[in-house]
Amino acid sequence: MTTPEKPATPQTADDLFNFPCDFPIKVMGKAHPEFQDAIVTVIREYDGEFDITRIETRPSSGGNYTGLTVTVRAQSRAHLDDIYRALTGHPMVKVVL
Repeated sequence: MTTPEKPATPQTADDLFNFPCDFPIKVMGKAHPEFQDAIVTVIREYDGEFDITRIETRPSSGGNYTGLTVTVRAQSRAHLDDIYRALTGHPMVKVVL
C-alpha cells in the first residue's frame, strides 16, 4: 500500500502568470458613442502607453450593449487588480470579465 501524495501547494495568480504579460479583459456596457473612449481613459491611468489598436469591439445582437476586449500589459497581480477595480467602478461599465 502506498501513501497518498500530499496535495500540491495552492498556486497564486503570480505563479500562474509570468508578469509582465498581455492580459485580455472583457468590458461590457450600454451602447454609447463615448463608451470606448471612456474605457481607454481608465486604462491609460494605469498604462500610459496603452494603444487603442489593442481593443476589439463587438455590439450586442440587439445593439443595446457594446462589448470590448481590451488587452492590457499587466505588470503584476496588484496592477491587474487595480485595473479591474477601476473598470468595475466606472458608471458606464456593466460587467468586467
